[in-house]
Amino acid sequence: MKLNCDLGEFKENNDADIMPLIDMANIACGFHGSDSLTIKKTIKLAQQHQVIIGAHPSYPDVENFGRQSMDLSQDELIANVQYQIGALQALCAVENAQLDYVKPHGALYNDMMKNLNLFEDVCLAIAQLNQSNIKPLSLMIQALTDIDKFDQIAKKHHISLYYEAFADRAYLDNGLLVPRTETGAVLTNNQDVVTRCQALLDKQPLLSKHQQPLQFHIDALCVHGDTPNALAMLKALRATINAQGQR
Repeated sequence: MKLNCDLGEFKENNDADIMPLIDMANIACGFHGSDSLTIKKTIKLAQQHQVIIGAHPSYPDVENFGRQSMDLSQDELIANVQYQIGALQALCAVENAQLDYVKPHGALYNDMMKNLNLFEDVCLAIAQLNQSNIKPLSLMIQALTDIDKFDQIAKKHHISLYYEAFADRAYLDNGLLVPRTETGAVLTNNQDVVTRCQALLDKQPLLSKHQQPLQFHIDALCVHGDTPNALAMLKALRATINAQGQR
């Protein structure tokens, strides 16, 4: 199980401390946070620590950090996603780095997991870019108990999927995330996230907010870079995953 984190979102950050702890970096593309220089610095940092690079596009919503839903037409949505991925691809090319995958940010991510039409628009945006990519981009999405409908759409567009769970977010009984507007949506206690990580490593169900078991396959475990105590949380998770590999 790989650790991933959303990085490059702020000019002042602790990305240099976080990067050595993770396997995959979801790098902000400017529409919810970051800027061109911060993106370049984050790419270089990922290369230094041999971390897989992903694009982290969002709705064009800097004011709300990409965490407010927007009603965009299909053409607007696709163009916005492609613009952001393209910018990151260009900066990766300059640094001789490889862009591997796409993971939408915030409200765009949550919305596509609830709306199959929006999910297909995201897939279409990536598929059109992949026509000219030597290495096709994958798409990272939330692991769910019933993932078949997402698999079918992704396969139609010849896109491979990474499935992730969240170390620092509470879950609803249906497997989706508790909205950030609700109390307890973000987990900040290290022991809670380590317990969740260990359960997943042992192939045990993840428990919802109401202690309902959620069983699904995951490839990666995410910590948000702006979660309080994110660095200490990632250190604890890295140690847990490494210890599991030594058993």
